[in-house]
Amino acid sequence: MLVLGIDTSCDDTSVAVYRADTGRVLSNVVSSQYEFHAPFGGVVPEVAARRHAEQIDAVFNAALKEAGVEPKELNLVATTNRPGLLPALLVGLTFGKGLSFRLGIPFKAVHHIEAHLLSPFIGREPPFPFIGLVVSGGHTVIVVAEKLGKYKVVGKTLDDAVGEAYDKVAKLLSLGYPGGPAIDRLYRSYRGELLKLPKPKVKGLDFSFSGIKTATRRLFEQGAPAVQVAASFQETAVDYLVEKLKKAVKEVGVKRVAVAGGVSANSLLRERLLTLKEEKGIELHLAPLEFTSDNGAMVAYTGYLRFLLEGADPLTVGAQARSPIDEG
Repeated sequence: MLVLGIDTSCDDTSVAVYRADTGRVLSNVVSSQYEFHAPFGGVVPEVAARRHAEQIDAVFNAALKEAGVEPKELNLVATTNRPGLLPALLVGLTFGKGLSFRLGIPFKAVHHIEAHLLSPFIGREPPFPFIGLVVSGGHTVIVVAEKLGKYKVVGKTLDDAVGEAYDKVAKLLSLGYPGGPAIDRLYRSYRGELLKLPKPKVKGLDFSFSGIKTATRRLFEQGAPAVQVAASFQETAVDYLVEKLKKAVKEVGVKRVAVAGGVSANSLLRERLLTLKEEKGIELHLAPLEFTSDNGAMVAYTGYLRFLLEGADPLTVGAQARSPIDEG
């Protein structure tokens, strides 16, 4: 079965072709919009939607060409419909439903966070149960995945997502957009002293990044060099994520862990997770770097699994800006 996956949930237009019988991603084309949002230091929904509308035909054709398939060979269309920026979601959803109708093939709507959650397992069966940490520009959530479609959120951010905090700190320090890669590069090159930043005392497994962000701003306003501030922020934010994940493993009692989302590409986070794996003997699954940011491959893969479980969705399905993963 050849599955087409489409994601336009935020500021990346992505289309992928996934061959389900072999578990191979034949293509995964991504058109990023960084240059259009950089002047604002974050994503502008209307700008994102306009760029998706301008790019989706070209991205679709490029994905088919790279995969070496014709539209008539496709067997299933899977498209992100929730959660995300509503104007952006509607572009991909409309395109996907139109394609399904024209080709006469099944359509499957996909939950964006579920697609990230399952992305470390693209091409094989997900090994349930596991604890999933999804960290991105819009999401920071710890999920207990019992089986496909049965998820329990045990921790989530109470304010900014970690990726959003990275972008705001980068904007403060004039490092450009997106903030995550810029701060990570500075961290890798910095050899000086790290400044102490407070970690929010949030009960349970929930997160808060507003306090870390405010403390970072104060350090910079007090005259600390931008590179030192950036490195100190990354050290604190990553430690905070890993501490919460470690606590989740202990409290839930599941030692199989999957980490995904754009921030999971962060080099320090990956190092600390590998250390955690050795220290606590956990089974660690990291999304491949090419599938950490928003991408059509994870949507195609997840759509295929859900199609096998539930069958096709009607073409009347709509888009949702908000949709907790444990509420469907």
